[in-house]
Amino acid sequence: MKKEEKASISIMKIICISVILILISGIGVMAVNTKLNDVKITLENGYEMTALTSKTKVSDILKENNIILDENQKTIPDLDAEVTAGQSIKITDKSYNEVQIAKISEEGTQTTLDQLLENYAPITEKIIVEQEAIPYETITKNSVASDGNTTSKVLQEGKEGLKEITYKVKYQNNQEIERTVLSEKIVQEPVDKIVQISKKATSRSMSLPRTSSSLTSSINTSANAGGTVFKITAYTLAEGSGTGRTASGTKPVQGRTVAASSQFAFGTKLNIGGHIYTVEDRGGAIKGNKLDIFVNSKTEAIQWGVRYLPVTVVN
Repeated sequence: MKKEEKASISIMKIICISVILILISGIGVMAVNTKLNDVKITLENGYEMTALTSKTKVSDILKENNIILDENQKTIPDLDAEVTAGQSIKITDKSYNEVQIAKISEEGTQTTLDQLLENYAPITEKIIVEQEAIPYETITKNSVASDGNTTSKVLQEGKEGLKEITYKVKYQNNQEIERTVLSEKIVQEPVDKIVQISKKATSRSMSLPRTSSSLTSSINTSANAGGTVFKITAYTLAEGSGTGRTASGTKPVQGRTVAASSQFAFGTKLNIGGHIYTVEDRGGAIKGNKLDIFVNSKTEAIQWGVRYLPVTVVN
């Protein structure tokens, strides 16, 4: 009985060894029959690697080598394309230009590999700042009907302003392909050109609206007075403001008080169209060549309106 058991065990060993040898032989045959391709993979940063693979589809080769594409990346050739031994897979940015290559293929034009790769040149971005002139406006004062009997005089020469514009510019093959404005900054405000047009007359007096005696004395101006021309408006105290005080702490007085920008210190005497005012107040809208004289009532402020008068500093 023991002999029979030993014989049975020996037979089982022989069978197991035979099966193992058959499996090993099959795997060897499969390995011999499986063709391995030598494929070069170039990453977007320029790094190159060589993959030995039995896969032929681009996506399968990348997966086999644990390469995952970013949402802004693509492959050349496409993921679904088939590659053979000796071919390359290039990972690049989706913004690379393929139009020229497609056009070359359609026309059947022969070209070199360098020419083809040139169309896949990377896109670079630069931030540049450019200066641009701001045109000035021409303001015409005291216009009259054109009857041929008029005269014109430039009260203030115009001057262009200046602004800085910041752009984001994209280049490919050293050629600008896109420009986007990021910001604009005014460097210098333009100065309006002011022209006075009037009828020829022997009298040089200007027609002014009726005002109170104190206001009338402040607007008897000469059109030929020197100085820089300013835009002059008028203001008064708001209803319910009581006695009111200026920014300098004084009580505003018609014919004396004027609001100016910080370019004029408090107490500065200004000759506005022939009348002397004192800078005693400020205003949020008082900027550049603009002044605001004080009057006693809203009616007088409306009567004054907007005027352009020569202004000089009194020493």
